[in-house]
Amino acid sequence: MMKKQFVKRDAVMRETSRRHFFGTLATGAAAISAASLTSLNAGAETFSNEFYDAEDPDQWFKQIKGKHRIVFDATRPNEMLPFAWPKVFLLTNEKTGTPEKENSVVVVLRHDAIPFAMEDNLWAKYKFGDAFKVTDPVSQASSVRNPFWKPKPGDFKVPGIGNVAIGINELQASGVLFCVCDMAITVHSAVFAEKMNQNAAEIKKEWTAGILPGIQIVPSGVWAVGRAQEQGCAYCFAG
Repeated sequence: MMKKQFVKRDAVMRETSRRHFFGTLATGAAAISAASLTSLNAGAETFSNEFYDAEDPDQWFKQIKGKHRIVFDATRPNEMLPFAWPKVFLLTNEKTGTPEKENSVVVVLRHDAIPFAMEDNLWAKYKFGDAFKVTDPVSQASSVRNPFWKPKPGDFKVPGIGNVAIGINELQASGVLFCVCDMAITVHSAVFAEKMNQNAAEIKKEWTAGILPGIQIVPSGVWAVGRAQEQGCAYCFAG
């Protein structure tokens, strides 16, 4: 009986998540004009990583190397887990004999996790904390800043461990690679534009211009997850 209840509950949760996902896409599709669809690759202008080639976006993934490789698939804010798990992966591999530089970690920010790729002023202007349900770890209110970009000591604590350095900039210093989904940026910017009665192309342009240093825009998050796995990365769902 217990097993049947668990299976039923799990199915309901999956169906709810599926409906939310397709509902978001449907809303976005209604707001995207033909011009917006044509500009799906407009974010390519912001690619600045030395590994990126506009004609061959696979080039960026050639940075993946080393003994242990993993990709964390972040589809939504999930407290600190999309950023804590990469740190745990590096720390525990080092503890078992593999230094940071001999590992590769990729974090794909897609779907509802894309605001983490953007700078503070966009969080304040577009109220990403409210829209994407992100709580500031210090104020405990809806965040008006990117809490994972240059956090202050003490912003993130783990019981039994204490302060943890899991800011995007701190993880980048340890070699963690971050990329963000252009398709999700296109859809969400169009949804915001419709709600705010503004131009979708202009909002997308502003968002792509505000991508944090070192974060790569990729054609889509699912594309990136696949490419990372083709480069030998194990897959881990990060929320």
